[in-house]
Amino acid sequence: MIEISPPDARALARWLPTGAPGPATIGEHVLATGAGRWWGDRPVQPRTVAVSCAGHVVLRGSPEELTPALLAPLAGHRVEAPARFLPALGAAFDRLTPWERMVWTLQAAPQPAPVPHGVTVRHLEPADTEAVHALGPDSSWLSASWGGPLGLSASGHAWAAVGRAGRLLAVACTYFRGTGYEDVAVHTVPDRRRHRLGLACVTALCADIAARGHTPSWNCSVHNRASRLLAWHAGFRLVREYVHHAAGSPVAHNRLSA
Repeated sequence: MIEISPPDARALARWLPTGAPGPATIGEHVLATGAGRWWGDRPVQPRTVAVSCAGHVVLRGSPEELTPALLAPLAGHRVEAPARFLPALGAAFDRLTPWERMVWTLQAAPQPAPVPHGVTVRHLEPADTEAVHALGPDSSWLSASWGGPLGLSASGHAWAAVGRAGRLLAVACTYFRGTGYEDVAVHTVPDRRRHRLGLACVTALCADIAARGHTPSWNCSVHNRASRLLAWHAGFRLVREYVHHAAGSPVAHNRLSA
């Protein structure tokens, strides 16, 4: 795949899913924010189009003429694509691991999440950029869909539980912002988990999303029990399941030419 120019909104709807929770929000988010990349099998009138952001890819179009070399740039990503793409993807990478996912939407009132004394729940601001950095590499995924800590802090789409010294204890943000749904992500520092700080941040964020006229959504692995429990406590309910595939390394050259 080669990088191509972003489509306009009408072209996006022809190529990729729109207006729904789950992977549909990825293309809409990238189109609105410029935080990802667009790919095609050729620069003019592509037959296959992909959009990537924060390690996720949505792939659509016709797989008939896709070669392992064309698909190689998608290595290391989690790819959501119709089943007709699986033979081409399987031939392009040394492994293709299915990953079962769950999509939830906000349908109920959240459980109470009282904030401990000395902790403030508020919007992230650009001045919080260094505090987001200080969360460390284990949380770097949280800001990836906004281009990094500054993008997340300045997005206006993140809430944090902040301690007296300015340390971020939990952060909830819109991870992918769609036209109808906003996909929610949350991170709590290890020593403050089970204190419901993540729930407090998610609750504040969901009120913000609703005020924008959008519906909060949640996307997690079937096997992520902690994420599922937090989603339930925050008022999310399951709407569907799907599978995306983690792509390994591109197949070796000698295997391609064997």
